[in-house]
Amino acid sequence: MKPTRRKFTPEEKARLVLEILKEEKSVSQLAAEHFIHANVLTRWKSEAVQNLSQLFVDDRKGITKMKQEYEQQIDELYAEVGKLTTQLSWIKKKSGL
Repeated sequence: MKPTRRKFTPEEKARLVLEILKEEKSVSQLAAEHFIHANVLTRWKSEAVQNLSQLFVDDRKGITKMKQEYEQQIDELYAEVGKLTTQLSWIKKKSGL
């Protein structure tokens, strides 16, 4: 029977990467303390360093664009609902219901 795979929360990963970046202990020491393979810690560290610049990206423009697209879609759907409601009432009137 295979052992179950451990899952780490993003907070746990971040804490371990911070310990690696502090360089108070080596990666192998941290790996032994937390029963994690050193390659996993090294991969987490490289992912964190690669994505570090994303922390400082101003994404307000992207959020504004998404909000505008969402509001436009809502307006289009309300227009469609109005059109279908009008058609339904016309059909009911013509059929005598």
